[in-house]
Amino acid sequence: MKVLVVVDMQNDFIDGPLGTPEAVAVVDKVVRRIEDSSNELILFTKDTHQEDYLETPEGKKLPVVHCVEGTQGWETNERIFQAWRNNGYTIRLPELVDNTFNKPVFGSVELVDFLKSYPEQIDEIELVGVCTDICVTSNAIMIKNTLPDVKISVNAKCCAGVTPQSHREALNVMSMCQIDII
Repeated sequence: MKVLVVVDMQNDFIDGPLGTPEAVAVVDKVVRRIEDSSNELILFTKDTHQEDYLETPEGKKLPVVHCVEGTQGWETNERIFQAWRNNGYTIRLPELVDNTFNKPVFGSVELVDFLKSYPEQIDEIELVGVCTDICVTSNAIMIKNTLPDVKISVNAKCCAGVTPQSHREALNVMSMCQIDII
């Protein structure tokens, strides 16, 4: 079985306070990747903060309020989410609301635990999303460390970093950690 993990494709990271032209540019590619999916388990992560974000350790280092639970900026991009809803060939999990893992930090421990205990054999996990240099890298390395025998890949054309340079640097780091860059 193949798993596609769509990392943090949320409005605040696309065209909101932490948005970038590169993130806007990958939306169509992520939509097409989801539309082309067949018999894959597609999972989403959502960066999830609360009203007190600026008081958290992350908020003190990145003082930009974003992805506050329940806001429009916290929501997954509607075109991406609609592509998933319209794809009749993807697997939907009754135990997860919209196949989504909310996460208060860069990597999702719950996602990794879920993948580790999934009852079917997972042969490959592909990651797409934002930010390549923070959340994509964090999740990819966590998954690789937990499931070392599973092929882990990052689709570089469907990812965007904080900057184009940090995107390239993150891809290089993941490649050095034996994560395939496609």
